[in-house]
Amino acid sequence: MNLKNRRILLIVSGGIAAIKIPELIRLMKKSGAHVRCILTQGGAQFVTPLSLAALSENNVYTDLWSLKDETEMGHIRLSREADLILIAPATAHIMAKMAHGLADDLASTTLLASDKPVMIVPAMNHKMWEHPATQQNLETLRARGAFILEPTMGDMACGEVGVGRMMEPVEIFASLENFFSASKPLHGKKALVTAGPTREPIDAVRYISNESSGRQGYAIAQALRDAGADVTLITGPVDLPAPSHMNILRVTTAREMYEATLNCLPVDLAVCTAAVADWAVAHPSSSKMKKRDNGSSPNLTLTENPDILKTLGERENRPSLVIGFAAETEKLAENALEKLKNKKCDWIVANQVGDKENPIFGAEQNQVMLITRTHSEEWPRISKLAVATRLVQKITDHFTKDK
Repeated sequence: MNLKNRRILLIVSGGIAAIKIPELIRLMKKSGAHVRCILTQGGAQFVTPLSLAALSENNVYTDLWSLKDETEMGHIRLSREADLILIAPATAHIMAKMAHGLADDLASTTLLASDKPVMIVPAMNHKMWEHPATQQNLETLRARGAFILEPTMGDMACGEVGVGRMMEPVEIFASLENFFSASKPLHGKKALVTAGPTREPIDAVRYISNESSGRQGYAIAQALRDAGADVTLITGPVDLPAPSHMNILRVTTAREMYEATLNCLPVDLAVCTAAVADWAVAHPSSSKMKKRDNGSSPNLTLTENPDILKTLGERENRPSLVIGFAAETEKLAENALEKLKNKKCDWIVANQVGDKENPIFGAEQNQVMLITRTHSEEWPRISKLAVATRLVQKITDHFTKDK
C-alpha cells in the first residue's frame, strides 16, 4: 500500500517534536503523496518554512492575513482540497482550540472550515496530556470523528518521563497507510459494545446504580470504529458526548440493555464493559415514596437481573469473540478467571476497583489485566483511550491471525 496521489494537508504546530516532521514529509513524498503544509507561529520556532517547502515541493502557508495566499488558495480551498488533514505535532493548545471551535489563525480557521477527516498526533508534557482539560478536549474531538494517534511513553525534552512523546514518523506513516487502505483491519466485522451503568428504579425519583462513567466503553467503541468495524454502542445513562459514525442505543435498566443486546445479534464480536446492576427492585413504586412518621424504612425486595455476558457466551449464535469486563475489590486474577469460566466468554479485562487515592470509576486512567483462555497479561496504568487502543489491536490480531 502506498499514498500515491493522496492529498494530505499537514498542520505543524509548536513543540520540539516538530523537528521530526521533515522525516515524515520525506516518507509521505516517497510514497507518492501530495503534501501541503500549514506552519503555525509556534511550529516555526522549531522548523522553518523553507525546509518544509523544500521537502514538500509546495508553498508553506503561515499567515491568515496574507492577501496573496488568500487570493490564490485561501483557508477554504486549503481545507477542501485535501483527502486528510494531519496535525503533527498537535499541542494541547491547538486541540483545545479545535474542541471549542476557535479560529484565530490560519491553522485553526482552516480546521473549522473543513469537512475532511482529521488525524491528530498529540505531543506534549505528560502532565499536560493527563490533565482533565486535555482529556476532555480529546474525548470531544474523538466523538466528532477525529482519528487520534496516542502519544507514547518516553523521555521528554523537559527531562521528565511519561506518556506524551509523539509517535515516530514511521509509525505515523503506517497509520496513514492504514487510513487510506481500502480495507481496514476490522472492515466488514460487526461489533457490539455495552457501556456505562444501569439504573434500577426504586420509585419515581430514586434508583439503584453505580459510579461507572462509561469512558472505557466509549473509548473502545470508537477504537473499533477507527479500525473499520461496524459498531453498535448500547449505553446506559452517562454524561459523555455521543460518538460519531456508529449506531447508538440508549437504555436505562439492565433489562433494557439485555433486550437491546439480544436484538443486535448476530455480531462478530461483543465487548461488555457496562457495569450492569445484578439486582433490580421487584416492585418499584410509580410515585415518590414518602418518609414514614414512625421512622421505619421501607422493605425492598430485590430480584436478579438477566446476565447479559453469560447469555452471550451460551447462545448458539454467540459472537465469535465475547469479551467481558470484571471490576474486583480483591483476588483480581482469581476472580476474573472464575468469571471467564462461568460466563463462557473468551476474554476478560479485569481491573481493581481502586480507592479514593487511585479511583477507576470515572477516572481518566485504568489499570487492567487481560485474561484469555490460554494466558494473561498485566498492563500498566495508562489512559482509558490507550487501553482501548491496545485492546482493539489484540482484537485485530485475533481476527487476522489466520489470514
